[in-house]
Amino acid sequence: MKEKMKARKQLRRPTGFRFAMADTIGQLNPVQWDAVTAGKSWFFSRDYFQMLESAPPSCLSLRYGIISDEQGPVAAVVMQWAEMEPERMRPTSGCSMLEPTQSKRAKLKKLLGKAAADGGAALIGKLSERVLVCGNLLSYGMHAVAMSAEVSPDAVWPAVAELLYRVRRADKLVGQVGFIMIKDVTDAEAQAVSVLQGLAYRSVETEPNMVLALAPEWRNYNDYLSSLASKYRSSVRKQILEPLQEAGLIMRKFDPLEIPPTHLHELYLQVHENAGFRPFTLHPDYFSAFALAAGEKAQHQGVFDSDGKLLGFIVTLLDGEFAVAYHIGFDREASTSHPLYLGLLHSSIGAAIEMGAKSLSLGRTALEPKARLGAKPQRMEVWMRHRQPVLNKLTRSLLGMVSHNEAPDRNPFKG
Repeated sequence: MKEKMKARKQLRRPTGFRFAMADTIGQLNPVQWDAVTAGKSWFFSRDYFQMLESAPPSCLSLRYGIISDEQGPVAAVVMQWAEMEPERMRPTSGCSMLEPTQSKRAKLKKLLGKAAADGGAALIGKLSERVLVCGNLLSYGMHAVAMSAEVSPDAVWPAVAELLYRVRRADKLVGQVGFIMIKDVTDAEAQAVSVLQGLAYRSVETEPNMVLALAPEWRNYNDYLSSLASKYRSSVRKQILEPLQEAGLIMRKFDPLEIPPTHLHELYLQVHENAGFRPFTLHPDYFSAFALAAGEKAQHQGVFDSDGKLLGFIVTLLDGEFAVAYHIGFDREASTSHPLYLGLLHSSIGAAIEMGAKSLSLGRTALEPKARLGAKPQRMEVWMRHRQPVLNKLTRSLLGMVSHNEAPDRNPFKG
């Protein structure tokens, strides 16, 4: 017990690292940022952040940090202030929510009553008002911290926590923060991040990111289709490909700069506004800015009607060796008659194969149809703490009550 208390006391002291904090990526030393992020995800690139700053999403404010030791920079940190408005947090099927069972409701009532007795009643209604996110709400995966290969992650994560504390305190004039959240910790980072338990951070597993491994022998979409077992291949053709063709709809690659940006944004909103968890909304100029910044890294696939009108689109981004089925938008009325969503997912598979990716990240939602594509779950966690000790204690109890949907086990391939 004494050793545990000693370790916790040590964690709560300054780490001895040096910190640079900025509101824009241009305020940081570009040589230092690039030295740490070189060879890592495009989501750490200055081009990406400059694009995002030029067309900022609503309800998000960007922050950046560089952590250095005596030899130079050891980590680049991406942060976002998120305004968690209640209307953007409505429960829907598929979101990680507290199970509404009678036993858990009783336990929650008891916990809330204890928090009120401890002086936390006035704050309970503000649990998710303003959140400091270490990571990127616009992406899936560990896009929170990029570290130098020459430094031990066990040593850097306490410094990340210190940086988050400094940013929270520095931005107090803008507004008080509730939660601090480290987003999308995968199994590769989980052991090193666990040192933050000594700083009262706690983890909760989220819905998995569905990832489709792309076989090296696949050269195009037809190779993928041929690899499916007959019942799955027949289902794709009869339920997706043939209905689209019979309706006179054409699936093809397109140049987003030739489509009015207002139309792309309108299709995006029809999907976005139907989502339960939507902590931000993309800027109307975002898709044009993204296309220019990503260049050949991004491929846009669309569904067009016989008059050439775009009814839906999906953006596939090549991020190193891996692809991401990124943004999607479609006409919700047309989707009631035509399998637009599933057709777009299949077109993203074709785009990822064409770009030479080793795998395709399909995101967290719609686990069943993505499993039928052959995607497998990638486990992810978020690590959280609340600035108020009383509510942080409550948070630790509540996290034990959070559940999430499990991905079904499907193998659609031959053999």
